[in-house]
Amino acid sequence: MGRLDGKVALITGGSRGIGKAIAVAYAREGAKVFICARKAASLKKAAAEIRAVGGAVRWCAADLSKAREVKRVVRQVVHDYGTIHILVNNASILGPREPITRYPLSAWAEVLKVNLTALFLVTREVLGVMIPQRDGVIVNLSSGVGRIGKARWGAYAAAKFGVEGLTQVVADEVKEWNIRVNAVNPGGARTAMRAQAYPDEEPLTLPTPEEVTPVFVYLAGDESREITGRSFDARDWLKKFN
Repeated sequence: MGRLDGKVALITGGSRGIGKAIAVAYAREGAKVFICARKAASLKKAAAEIRAVGGAVRWCAADLSKAREVKRVVRQVVHDYGTIHILVNNASILGPREPITRYPLSAWAEVLKVNLTALFLVTREVLGVMIPQRDGVIVNLSSGVGRIGKARWGAYAAAKFGVEGLTQVVADEVKEWNIRVNAVNPGGARTAMRAQAYPDEEPLTLPTPEEVTPVFVYLAGDESREITGRSFDARDWLKKFN
């Protein structure tokens, strides 16, 4: 028996990196997973990897910054699997690593739209499924720069601060329906986004995306049923499993 047997999980940004690693980890624990991202080719490849480990997976390409696309994805998950028990809000983009004095307005708007507004839209829509069933788990991916701001992180940091705050707001609003909402800072991991942010960094000094998934499994399962409104560090969990 897996820790997530019988659960249905929707994972945004699930075609690569940490999102895909979470989807694989959930599938290994018995969950039926549904992944979405912008590119169909990447989703198809990720779905094949999940099926290769015996997981049940469906996917859908969508732009989650558009409310109508979000509604389409959530309807598809419910059509395919009947409900949604777990939502992982992982989809995000980096944006330019520029000081605020040179930060383009168009990039600022795009990063906030993808990293914060889309998370709001998906959360709002999925809660329409979770509240009637009086059960659900939402895990939002945050960042270290969403807690302590650093130079040249601009809209990305601002959006992740927003994710931390929104996590607390939603957790307080939905606790009466047995829905718990938490945030996770995965820390540096061997991903394409990390390489984009730190092009001179040696990737082999970082954990793989698969190594940071234990906390995501814990927060999705019954072991954490009393925990909500909290913010976790995946690196702290690595220490427990090494």
